[in-house]
Amino acid sequence: MFDALQSKLETAFKAIRGRAVITEADVETAMKAVRMALLEADVNFKVAKEFCAQVGALAKGAEVLKSLTPDQQVIKIVHAQLVATMGNQAAELNLRVAPPAVIMMAGLQGSGKTTTSGKLGRWLEREQKRKVLLVPADIYRPAAIQQLTTLGKSLDVQVYPSTSAQRPVEICTQAVEYARNHGIDCVILDTAGRLQIDQELMAELEAIKAAVQPHEILLVADAMTGQEAVNVATGFDHSLGITGLVLTKLDGDARGGAALSMRAVTGKPIKFIGVGEKLDALEPFHPERMASRILGMGDVLSLIEKAVKEVNLDESAALHKKIKKNEFSLDDFLGQLRTIKRMGSVSSLASMIPGMGKMMQQVDSAQADREMKRVEAIILSMTPGERRNHTIIDGSRRRRIASGSGTTVEEVNRLLKQFTEMKKMMKKFSSMGMGGLAGLMGGKGIPGLGGFKGRH
Repeated sequence: MFDALQSKLETAFKAIRGRAVITEADVETAMKAVRMALLEADVNFKVAKEFCAQVGALAKGAEVLKSLTPDQQVIKIVHAQLVATMGNQAAELNLRVAPPAVIMMAGLQGSGKTTTSGKLGRWLEREQKRKVLLVPADIYRPAAIQQLTTLGKSLDVQVYPSTSAQRPVEICTQAVEYARNHGIDCVILDTAGRLQIDQELMAELEAIKAAVQPHEILLVADAMTGQEAVNVATGFDHSLGITGLVLTKLDGDARGGAALSMRAVTGKPIKFIGVGEKLDALEPFHPERMASRILGMGDVLSLIEKAVKEVNLDESAALHKKIKKNEFSLDDFLGQLRTIKRMGSVSSLASMIPGMGKMMQQVDSAQADREMKRVEAIILSMTPGERRNHTIIDGSRRRRIASGSGTTVEEVNRLLKQFTEMKKMMKKFSSMGMGGLAGLMGGKGIPGLGGFKGRH
């Protein structure tokens, strides 16, 4: 995420990093490099110009130039300005209303609107403990109604039974009335999109807005379209008066222009970001955390939140005891591996750890995730006895495991060697009060980043 921008900003700060004294000329040179980095990241020209002007003015102040660590002071100012540009604080959904809270989803075709509607429904039910009704109101795109219906079933979120024979306004008004009569807290309206903004689309959305008076109108925009996403947001806001934005495909956006420009250009907050294809890959947007990621400082708070959701404290305590007694098995390792997989891709987790994001630029993220799957296949090809006690795995067992997992004997050998080394390392972590997932995340126990490398 934002790899290219992060790398260019790192280069921009090289001229001042580590210097005990910097001059106004040094600041100006650094700001020129920062502005070029922002423009190459597809940040709106006016936003980039104003950003650098404000940072430059603050960085030329006496407090910075006479500081004992002027380079760090400049980077601190850049961080603060990034946070301000993206909205300062996380913007919450307006749910403090008489139920049902009506959330209208709008956007162009291909932005991920229907999938995001489902993800938002899941987030509201799991994280906010709200009863949600998903409403398929796109009668034009083939199978759009069926897509949301299927998605709702997989998420165990109720879907209103609409048909393509109904008018969108009729579907939405009847669904809201149904929700009001059946104790439903939140209604999510998945409206139709077009390949581009047109009068027909806007007229229909305006009619829906007038009929149901939604409490939130969220524009779903594809972050990878960069500056075009900002233009789309401006167009929708002019006609509808959107209350917030959801940026999708942010995990695949190396530039970051949309995220940095949206708030400044439209004045509307980014409320959620889509960070993957999985149905739980929707997160509230935190400007401060995103600024830290962009500057390579990591995002430890988000990592902790992910870990808290996935790690069972009782299981972690039991695992810690196993590690101290040197009883950590391949079964336990498989459980830890699956916990990490539920938390996200290797690259997304690494980007949250300070210093790891830069390392991941040199690692093929997709390859790292494939290696994790290969490790899982090897372990699943073992018998329960072999997983409990890997020392019984002799030559013939290794050949059988390799055949069953579609790998080679060399790869099986490499994994067993890696596992043995990892057990020793985790025992050391345990003696310092760090076990379980922390040991895996902190050392070379993550396949694809160190140790087990798979085929070469």
